[in-house]
Amino acid sequence: MLRAAVITAGGIGARMGSGIPKQYLLLGGLPILVRTLRIFQEHPDVDFIILTTPADQIEFCKSEIVQANDLSKVSEITRGGRTRQESVLNGLRIASHSDLCLIHDAVRPLVNPYIISESFEKAYSYGAAIAACKVTDTVKTADDFVVGTMPRENLWLAHTPQTFRTSLIIEAHERALSDGFIGTDDSSLVERMGLKIAIVPDSKYNIKITSPQDLIVAEKLLGL
Repeated sequence: MLRAAVITAGGIGARMGSGIPKQYLLLGGLPILVRTLRIFQEHPDVDFIILTTPADQIEFCKSEIVQANDLSKVSEITRGGRTRQESVLNGLRIASHSDLCLIHDAVRPLVNPYIISESFEKAYSYGAAIAACKVTDTVKTADDFVVGTMPRENLWLAHTPQTFRTSLIIEAHERALSDGFIGTDDSSLVERMGLKIAIVPDSKYNIKITSPQDLIVAEKLLGL
């Protein structure tokens, strides 16, 4: 069985205020992207990695990220699209010969290897699986004032990795493209096909680094 990982690195870092894409910001002396890729490089279940990035960053990623850090499982760096969804589909098309494909955000460098293994296992059994964290806070609906309180028993926060039988997630993406549908994550494209998606209970520490505060938290969690 051939298992792929598509890592999306298309952020521009607007909320960081750093002037450089957030995936290249240093986390304990290493670019966030390198830390993320290393997790998949070292994971025994991952056979190869496809990295998506803006076209003008491909050569930089090849020389300064992949080659400079001996990330041998990165088999191809491909051009991202105008949206994350387009970027993922570009990567999936290259990984189409795989049996299972995991999709992960480049700026989630704290994913636990166990979650990766569980994601592949559940995707193999059920066709689709996402890492998600159960909501423990009270959730309000509101405009300028509180409108109501949502029952939280069945609420989950979707994370990545999101893992699928490769043929299934490609079909879901191609259908969405044909229909002009834009989802907020990859699993939403499978949901609209009426298929079940397994949950892999994840840690709240699998954070997505999008702000300076997130970077500080990540450093603390890594003990840096």
